[in-house]
Amino acid sequence: MYGNKLKVLRLGQKGYLDVIEKAIEEGSTVLIENIMESVDPVLEPLLARNLIRKGTAIKMGDREIDYNPEFRLILQTKLANPHYKPEMQAQATLINFTVTRDGLEDQLLAEVVKVERPDLEAQKSKLTKAQNEFKISLKRLEDNLLSRLQTAQGNFLDDTELVENLETTKRTAMEVEMKAKEAVSTSAKIDAARELYRPAAIRASLLYFILNDLNLINPIYQFSLKAFSTVFQNAIKGAPKAEEVSKRIENLIDCITFAVWQYTTRGLFECDKLIFTAQMAFQIQLQKDQINPKDLDFLLRFPITPNLTSPVDFLTHNSWGAVKSLCLMDEYRNLDKDIEGSAKRWKKLVETETSEREKLPQEWKSKTGVSRLCIMRCLRPDRMTYAIQVYIEEALGLKFVRSRRLDFAKSYEETSNSTPVFFILSPGVDPLKDVESIGKKLGFTIDKGNFHNVSLGQGQEVVAENALDVAGKEGHWVILQNIHLVAKWLPTLEKKLEQNFDQSHKKYRVFLSAEPAGTPESHIIPQGILESAIKITNEPPTGMMANLHRALDNFGQETLESCSKELEFKAVLFSLCYFHAVVAERRKFGTQGWNRTYPFSTGDLTISVNVLYNYLEANNKVPWEDLRYLFGEIMYGGHITDDWDRKLCRTYLEEYMLQELLDGEIYYAPAFPAPPSTDYQGYHQYIDEVLPPESPVLYGLHPNAEIGVLTATSEKLFKTIFELQPRDAGASGGQTVTKEEKIKQILDDIVDKLPDPFNMAEIQGRAEEKTPFVVVAIQECERMNLLTTIMRKSLHELDLGLKGELTITTEMEELGNALYLDQLPGVWIKRAYPSTFGLGSWYADLLLRVRELETWSTDFFLPPAVWLGGFFNPQSFLTAIMQVTARKNELPLDKMCLQCDVTKKSREEFTTAPKEGACIHGVFMEGARWDVLLGCISEAKLKDLYPPMPVIALKAITQDKLDLRNMFECPVYKTRNRGPTYVWTFNLRTREKPSKWILGGVAILLQV
Repeated sequence: MYGNKLKVLRLGQKGYLDVIEKAIEEGSTVLIENIMESVDPVLEPLLARNLIRKGTAIKMGDREIDYNPEFRLILQTKLANPHYKPEMQAQATLINFTVTRDGLEDQLLAEVVKVERPDLEAQKSKLTKAQNEFKISLKRLEDNLLSRLQTAQGNFLDDTELVENLETTKRTAMEVEMKAKEAVSTSAKIDAARELYRPAAIRASLLYFILNDLNLINPIYQFSLKAFSTVFQNAIKGAPKAEEVSKRIENLIDCITFAVWQYTTRGLFECDKLIFTAQMAFQIQLQKDQINPKDLDFLLRFPITPNLTSPVDFLTHNSWGAVKSLCLMDEYRNLDKDIEGSAKRWKKLVETETSEREKLPQEWKSKTGVSRLCIMRCLRPDRMTYAIQVYIEEALGLKFVRSRRLDFAKSYEETSNSTPVFFILSPGVDPLKDVESIGKKLGFTIDKGNFHNVSLGQGQEVVAENALDVAGKEGHWVILQNIHLVAKWLPTLEKKLEQNFDQSHKKYRVFLSAEPAGTPESHIIPQGILESAIKITNEPPTGMMANLHRALDNFGQETLESCSKELEFKAVLFSLCYFHAVVAERRKFGTQGWNRTYPFSTGDLTISVNVLYNYLEANNKVPWEDLRYLFGEIMYGGHITDDWDRKLCRTYLEEYMLQELLDGEIYYAPAFPAPPSTDYQGYHQYIDEVLPPESPVLYGLHPNAEIGVLTATSEKLFKTIFELQPRDAGASGGQTVTKEEKIKQILDDIVDKLPDPFNMAEIQGRAEEKTPFVVVAIQECERMNLLTTIMRKSLHELDLGLKGELTITTEMEELGNALYLDQLPGVWIKRAYPSTFGLGSWYADLLLRVRELETWSTDFFLPPAVWLGGFFNPQSFLTAIMQVTARKNELPLDKMCLQCDVTKKSREEFTTAPKEGACIHGVFMEGARWDVLLGCISEAKLKDLYPPMPVIALKAITQDKLDLRNMFECPVYKTRNRGPTYVWTFNLRTREKPSKWILGGVAILLQV
C-alpha cells in the first residue's frame, strides 16, 4: 500500500529520531513497531499535531522541522490488552486486529475444508468468482443501455441497435437471475457440506485461545497464530482416514487436540502441564454442555463457610465448612446429613490411600466428572492433583495423563530456517548435548566450522551477530546460550532473527536458551522471539534417588582414589552428596522445607569436595568442626539469608558430619545407614538397593509434610485455572451472571458488613492509665481504622465506576478483578496484616478481629486469654508483657525475656487474666504436636497438619534465669509463608533431641 515510502522502526533503536524527522519532511509513512503502554515524550507534539508557522512546521525537541501534509504515522503493539492514556486514545485512531474466537473458527474451517474437500473449496471459490463476473457484466450492460438512452434522438424504437441492446440486457439479466438462484442453492449445498467439518474448527479455535492465555501463568509461554496454524495443518494431514464423514471428523478432532497438547506441553514446566491439561478438559466439556458451570465455579472458587466445628473426626473444620457451602447448591442438598449419618462409610472413603479412584458412598456414587471433584475437594484436598488426573483420563483419554518427554529429534523435524528452537533452562540441565548429537548426525560440528556456539555475556553480542550473519548466508547452525544475560541487546536480536528468516539459506537453524524470570515483572525475552520459536523445557528428575545419583555423577572412581586418606575421604564425600541432595530437594516442601528459596547448585558440591580433599591432605585427623563451618557457613551457607534456615543447614551437617560416620554408626534416614567403603559403582548400587522409597522422612520431615505440599499444590492449581477462565458472559458455558454483576454482589456484601471506624477520641478518653497493654490496644485500633477506611474508600469508588459515574482506572480494575477472583486486593494488602486466606475467609477473619478489639477497648481489662494471631503486630503485645514486668520490678528491658509455659487448658476454661504476664490462645503447630499428658512436643498424628496448641502462659523473666535444658527453640510465624512473618521464639519442652524438630521444620503458626 505504501511501498518504498514506508519506514519501519522501533523506539530506542539507533538514529530512530533522524528517520522520523526525515519522513516528516519527505511526507513518508512511518510504522513504529512493538510500542509499550507509554510512548517517548519526544513524539508527543507529533501525536498532538502541534503544528507551528501556520501548519507548515512542527517542533521536535529543540528543532523545527518542515511538515509535509502527506506524512503518516502508524503505531503497532503486540500487547494483548494495553491501557493507553485517554489523550493518546483521542489523538490516534485505535484499530483492534486481535483475532476473535468466531473469526478464527471461520478461518480454520476454510483450512480444514481445503484439505478434506478441495472440490468444495474450489467450487465455492469458482462460484464466488462467477457471481462477481455476472454482476460486473450486468452493470456494464446497464451502463451501456443508459448511455444510449440518454443520447438517443427522435423515436428510440427506430434505433435498431438500441432495441437489440435492450433485448440483450433483458436476456442477460434473466440469465444472471437464474444463475444467481442456482448459485444460492449450490452455495447452500456447499455450506451444508462444509458445516459438517465445523466441529473440528470449533475445537481448534477453543484450543488456540486456551494456549494463548498461558502467558498469564508465565510470560515465557507465548504462542503465535502462525505457529498454531502449522500444528493444526500437520494434525489434519496426520489424522487417520475414515469412510464415514462423522468418523473422519472424530479422528480430526482427536488428532488436533492431541497435536496441540503435545506441541504446547513440551514447552511447559512440569507443574504447569497439569494446569493446561485440566483447563483443556474443563473448556472442552463446557463447550459440549457436559459440565454445570455452577459446579465448576464452586470447584475453582471453593468457598468455605468459616468458623464451623466438624462433627466427625475424619474431616477438619475447614473441610466441614466446605461441605456446608456445597450443600447450599440444590444438587448437593443433604450431603452433610448423609456424611454424619453414615460416618463409617465416608470415613473409610476419606482414609483410603487412593480415594480419588473409589466410588462415593450411598446415592452419591452416581456423581461423576466435576460434580465428583467438588465432593472430593471437600473431603481430600491433598489428593486433588491425582483426582484431576483421573478426571482428565475420563474426559480426554489416558494419553493426556501419561506425559513422556518428546525426543529432541522429533522436535527438530518441525524446525526450519524461520522457526528457531528456544530451550527454557532449569538448574542442572544442559540441552546443548541434544543439539550437538543431532548436529553430528547431520554433519554440523564446531570442527567443520558450520556450527557456531556462542555463550552470551558482556561483549559477546558482536560475536553473536557475526555468527548469525554468516550462518544465514552459508546455511550453518547457531546456538546462542543464556540470552537472558544480555537484556539490552534482545530487541536487536529479535530484529536480526526476523531479517534472517526472510532471506536465509534453507539449512540455516537457530537454537536459543534462557532461564525464565523469577517474576512476571522481571521477564525480558521479547514476544517476537518466543512466538516464532518451538519452546522446549528440560527439567531434572525429582526425588531423593535421582538427586543422590546426580550428585554422585559429578565424580568418578579416580576422584575416590585421589586422596591419601581414602577411607575418610570416601565416607565424607558420600555424606556430602546426601547432604547436597537433601538441601536441594527439600525446597519442594515449601516453607516447611526452607523459609526462602536458595540457588544451591552442583558447583557448591564440587567446591566442597575440593575443600574436603585439601583439608584431609593437610591434617592428620579429620577436622570435623572446620569442615562443618566451611560447608555450612560458606559454601552452602553463603546462599542462605534466613537465620532459621542457617540453623537448619548447620543441624544437617552436625547429624551427617561427625566421627561416628567413619565407624558406620550413623543413619541418614530410618533404614538408610551410611554405606560401607566401596568403589564408585558400589555406591550407586548401594543407593539403588538400600535407599527407602521417596518420602518426607528421608529429609527428617514428618509424613504430613507431603500432605501439606500436595494440598498447597492443588490449591495453586485451582487458583491458576480459575484465573484462566474466560471473563466474558457466556464464554464459560452460558453462565447467567456477568462478571460486573458478580463484582457488584460481592462489593455490596462487603460494604453491608463493613464495621464503622473506632472513635479514637472516645477510646483515648476511656484509657485512664497508658499501660503498655493499653498502648497496644490503641495502636491496634488505629491500624484497623486505616485498613477499614481504605477499604470503604476504594469500594465506593469502584461502585461509582460500575454505575458509570466515574472513569474506571487501573486501580479500580485491579480491585474488581481481585473481588471476582476471591483474592485480597493489592491496595488493601499494603494496610493489612499478613494472611494466606482468600478474600471470603479473610473478611470473616477481619470481622472477628474487629469484635475482639471492640471488647478489649471497651474497658481495657486484659482478656483472660488473648488471641495473639488477631494482632496486626503481635510483637508489640509480647514486648508489652516484658515492659509491664520490667517497670513493676525496675529491671532493664534489654535484660528481659519470655518464659513459655504450655497449660493443659483450653481458652474457655480461663475466666480471669493471670496476675503476672498474659495467656495467649489461637496458635497452631506445624510439623509436630503438643502432647498435653506428657507436657512436651511429640510426633504429629497422621493427617493432622496444624494441631491447635492449648493456652500458653507467657511470663517475663530475666535472661539469667532462663533454663534451656531439654528445650526446643521454636520459631513463631504469623502465617504458613514463614520467612518474613517471623514473630518470636518460644522455648518448648522436649524429650527428644532438639535437632529432630529442627530438621522436621517444626514451628508455631498464628494463622492457618
